[in-house]
Amino acid sequence: MFKGAIKNIFFDFDGVILDSVNCKTRAFEDMYKRYGQEIANQVKKYHLENGGVSRFEKFRYWHKKHLGIEITNEQLNNLSEEFSSRVVDKVVKSCEIKGSMDFIKKNHQKYRLWIITGTPTTEMSRIADKIEIKPYFIGIYGSPEKKKHWVDYLLKKHQLHPNETLFLGDATTDFEAAQCGKLHFALREAPYNIDLFKDIQTPRFKTFEDLNNILNE
Repeated sequence: MFKGAIKNIFFDFDGVILDSVNCKTRAFEDMYKRYGQEIANQVKKYHLENGGVSRFEKFRYWHKKHLGIEITNEQLNNLSEEFSSRVVDKVVKSCEIKGSMDFIKKNHQKYRLWIITGTPTTEMSRIADKIEIKPYFIGIYGSPEKKKHWVDYLLKKHQLHPNETLFLGDATTDFEAAQCGKLHFALREAPYNIDLFKDIQTPRFKTFEDLNNILNE
């Protein structure tokens, strides 16, 4: 399946390690219901079509497009804090993507593991600590920097060979970051991304048993 043995794996988090996409979708939608259901529906649609884009970029875009407001950094931080207060506990309580925890714990010595996510780095680090997976990862990297930045940064910092590196993601931003770094990519397939990836040929998995089969082919 992959040319060359995989030695390094970059994980997206929501939708790859935990089944936490829906709780974030609901939180974004609920935050914009105060401006009407039509705007809330557009927010939900954009979020599902642009998974992996940081909440900071989304809030700026939504306020500008739907409300005609250029928000300040202070307002942006307030929105981010409100969102965080709505979702962190729900994310921590989300079910794992089947087999993800077992895969991480059993394979952290076989592969070098990192998390690259659209979630703010400090928040993601706190969540990883709460679900007790932080020690298995060499590093955790999130917004405000984009995923493409972190791919480039980690390849250079750790002198990783792209042909030995796999990005596991569920969003187009993950795929684009992998392409930018010339990495292998595997899609964690879910109902919300089937249409987005219908024309993209890439290995796909629904559970980590599927992923194991791909890695061992």
